[in-house]
Amino acid sequence: MAAPAVTASLRALALATGLCACVAPAQEIPPPAYQLAAQRADIPSIVLYAVALQESGIRRNGRIVPWPWSLNVAGQSRRFATRADACAGLQQAMRATPHTRIDVGLGQINIGYHKHRYASTCDLLDPYRNLAVAAEILKEQHNDGEDWLLATGRYHRPAGGEPAARYRRSVSRHIARVQGAHPTAAAPAAHQETSP
Repeated sequence: MAAPAVTASLRALALATGLCACVAPAQEIPPPAYQLAAQRADIPSIVLYAVALQESGIRRNGRIVPWPWSLNVAGQSRRFATRADACAGLQQAMRATPHTRIDVGLGQINIGYHKHRYASTCDLLDPYRNLAVAAEILKEQHNDGEDWLLATGRYHRPAGGEPAARYRRSVSRHIARVQGAHPTAAAPAAHQETSP
């Protein structure tokens, strides 16, 4: 009789533990490439990761993940299976679209406004190079002592306004999800962290 009671108790404990895991999601750690780029730029890795989720995130296997071979051409998202395909798509887009209307890669770097940051546009399809540029831009948009979310708004729209505010709210939700918090919760670590 003791064995069935123990088994029933273990099942109950496993069920309770499983339910708790559903209620309190685990914290996600930004992948090493994000940590490296963030460390080099002296910015919070979680902020860089959340920006990439916002800019190039796609749903894969039930999760939202940044996609390195993403383009945005005149407001239309385009996803490619390989870097070579994305480069060909980028070159085609450049022939038909003003460069200030084309964003590339994980951080969706605008090739018209940031042409001083790369040698070749297809270089921005290298995830490490793209993250380094995105981290540089975030660092430049941040003022000492202010909330990093303000920098993310300027990353998206330096002029600010409602588009920057909407962007900050979206990035804040990504930060909260990555931290394992409820999606509507505040993201305190992004406000205070200065390096990964």
